[in-house]
Amino acid sequence: MRFGLDFPPFGDLADPRLVAEIAAEAEAAGWDAVFVWDHIMYREPVTHAGDPWITMAAILSATRRVLTGPMVTPLARRRPQIVARQATSLDVLGNGRLVLGVGLGLDSSGRELSAFGEELDDRTRAGMLDEALEVIDALWSGESVRHGGTHYLVDDVRFLPTPIRRPRPPVWVAGRWPHLRPLRRAARWDGLFLIDQREPDELASAVEVVASERGHLGGFSVVVNRPFGEAAGPWREAGATWLLTQSPYTIDAADVRAMARSGPVRDR
Repeated sequence: MRFGLDFPPFGDLADPRLVAEIAAEAEAAGWDAVFVWDHIMYREPVTHAGDPWITMAAILSATRRVLTGPMVTPLARRRPQIVARQATSLDVLGNGRLVLGVGLGLDSSGRELSAFGEELDDRTRAGMLDEALEVIDALWSGESVRHGGTHYLVDDVRFLPTPIRRPRPPVWVAGRWPHLRPLRRAARWDGLFLIDQREPDELASAVEVVASERGHLGGFSVVVNRPFGEAAGPWREAGATWLLTQSPYTIDAADVRAMARSGPVRDR
C-alpha cells in the first residue's frame, strides 16, 4: 500500500510556495504523494483559495519522488484540450509523476458551478466527463486527433510533446458507494478514488464491481481517504492500494505540516 497527503489549497495553503515547502518535508518523511483539491471557490468560512494547477507545479519543482495531481478535478467545468496541455506540462516537469484525478463535481461545495453559469445537470456533466476523457487520452497520444462528439470538437489536431508517462499519466476516477456508474467509469481507466466510504466492506463491494467490469485488477489503483493515523490494515485487506489523508476543508497549514513531518502510518 502507498500513502498520500490530500488537502485543499485554502487559507494559508492558497500560497503555492508554502505548499511546496510542505511537499518537500512530506517527501523527506516518506510520503508517496502530495495531492490537492481542485476548487476555484468554496463555501464559508473559506475565503482564500489557491489554483491547484499552479500549486502542483510548485510541488513538482520542490520534490523529486512524490506523485501529485488534482484529487479531483471536475472535468466538465474545464476544457479538455487545456487539461491535456497542462497535464502534459506537469508530467514533463515532474518526469512522469502526475496522476490525473477526475470527477463529476458538485455545486453544493460553494456555488462554483452555478456562480459561473456552468452545467448543473448531473447526467449532462457525466456525459461531458466521459467525452472529455476520450479527448484528453487521444491528445496525449501525440497522433492527429479528429473528434466530433456531443460536447467537444477536435478538428485534425496533433499535440506535442506527449507526457513522459506512457501509455499515459494514470487517470483515477472518483466515485461514491453504492453509485455504480462512477465505478464502471473508473473501471475503464486506471484507478478508483472511493470518496466518503464508511466501512471497509463498502470498499470491498466496490472493488468487486470494478473487477467484474475489467476482468482483472492488475495495475489498477484502488484509493481511499481516511483520517490521518487510522489503521491501514482493514482497508488494505478490502482491496485498497492507496490510503490518502482525509482532510477537512477548514484544515490549516500547521496541521498539514505536522502530518507531513510525521510521515505515513504504514505498519498497522
